[in-house]
Amino acid sequence: MEKPLIVVGIDDNDHSFYALNWTLQHLFSSGSENSAFKIVLVHAKPFAVDVVRLAGPATAEMLSIVAKNLEVVASTVMERAENLCKAKSVNDAIFEVIEGNSRSVLCEAVEKHHASMLIVGSHGYGVLKRVVLGSVSDYCAHHAHCPVMIVKMPPKIKV
Repeated sequence: MEKPLIVVGIDDNDHSFYALNWTLQHLFSSGSENSAFKIVLVHAKPFAVDVVRLAGPATAEMLSIVAKNLEVVASTVMERAENLCKAKSVNDAIFEVIEGNSRSVLCEAVEKHHASMLIVGSHGYGVLKRVVLGSVSDYCAHHAHCPVMIVKMPPKIKV
């Protein structure tokens, strides 16, 4: 019988790494070999044109610089996640960087992997920021076709 699979959304902030650490600590406490779950870590890398669009008109050179920066961020996020997994003796995690909007990428990863659960961190935005920026966790809670766990980082904790 195949183990149920968990998708964990990660990005370059402490909230998502707190959620990953919580997941590894509580669901993979004895390492991946003895765990009841498989794990896929997903980082949604925005399209460069979407990032630049927020700042105004773009040149080809600016798009190239932003695209390179997004690659560096994705690589850094995955390296940090891999190190955290290894520190918790979870050696068979799957790491995916998928280009697109975080909400869509996470919900599509759930479908692709037939995930039993999606785990995301909460940025702790107030009402105004959620209205302006939107909430990935709220979107996923309403649109993912599996249970969604939103892990909130206690105040003043850094991972």
